[in-house]
Amino acid sequence: MTERVALRPPGGRKLTSRQRALLAELEELFLAEGFMHFTLDDLAAKMHCSKSTLYALAPSKEQLAVRVVAHYFKGAAELMEQRTAGLADARQVIGTYLDGIAEYLNRAAPQFMRDINDFAPARAAYELNSRAAAARIRSFIAQGVDDGVFRNVHAKLIAEMAGVLIESIQTGVIGSRTGVSDAEAFTALAELLLDGLASK
Repeated sequence: MTERVALRPPGGRKLTSRQRALLAELEELFLAEGFMHFTLDDLAAKMHCSKSTLYALAPSKEQLAVRVVAHYFKGAAELMEQRTAGLADARQVIGTYLDGIAEYLNRAAPQFMRDINDFAPARAAYELNSRAAAARIRSFIAQGVDDGVFRNVHAKLIAEMAGVLIESIQTGVIGSRTGVSDAEAFTALAELLLDGLASK
């Protein structure tokens, strides 16, 4: 399991329990409704707090949005590590990991994903998470080959292709061409990888 790094407000102080709860509440709001259309006044009203309370988390609405988006994807990464910890079979690890990503992304309304795509700093947080996911998939494939549960034929190439597909999902290319959500695309990627790598 990845060690959890304590989030800190702009001044570098550790978050209070109230701030952690507020961040979680903002995440749920953004997942349900997106975030670009909200003003700080809107958010303060919805969270039943003052704007100064929000400023303690981030100095602007835009930076608050980035913080919440980063919090969401950090939570995804930590949950996937928890779910795969202790699993020995690479097929089960990859299936669990990618199914978990799909399930996590299913929490997000289309507007949230559109806002991430339209707001470069938030999109960068998604890109960082996607690169980390691609690296984990490469390591799982390599382990599967070493353990003999995956064929060694073109395993490295398939791992790199998986990375390209994850990037295409993240950048919206797959969704725009196929009409599927990111969650559906990650489910299909799991099926593609496990069928393509299976030992004959």
